Amino acid sequence: MKIGDNVSVVDEDLDGIVTSVKGNIVVFKDEFGFTYQYPKEKLVPKNAGLYDNIRVEKKQEFQKVISRKHQRNHLVLDLHFHNLVKNPSDYDSFERLFIQKEKLLEVMEFCRKNHLKRLEIVHGIGDGILQKLVWDTLESQTGIDFYNKEILHHQSGAVMVEFH
Repeated sequence: MKIGDNVSVVDEDLDGIVTSVKGNIVVFKDEFGFTYQYPKEKLVPKNAGLYDNIRVEKKQEFQKVISRKHQRNHLVLDLHFHNLVKNPSDYDSFERLFIQKEKLLEVMEFCRKNHLKRLEIVHGIGDGILQKLVWDTLESQTGIDFYNKEILHHQSGAVMVEFH
């Protein structure tokens, strides 16, 4: 290193121009006019031209195989009753809840058998009866974590389930 060289300090966000060299100690001035003293081994030359003759070699990237267990797209179960049966008006409220709970348990068993990691359950906002049924059912299950899809749970119409 010699006077006038541009240097940068290793492990710090500090650089400047060398003003003097005294043995192993290098004194340099930063862009604001402050002077610093560092040993030579803590400094590196700051010269973009050092990398001009280095050839960059592009290597082929291999596609990583992702198992179904870790797929990014999670399964979505919509528990709105009109999606579950052909004639929704043929059922009373108790039958509706019973069918929705059975469908929820069936899909959760499917996820466990097929080693799926995530399930999104859409229950809607409504008056909260279906939401309570879903939460009570999930609380009775083991080997899962679940949380509201949205930050404000009273505005969330969906629950995200993660299987262990």
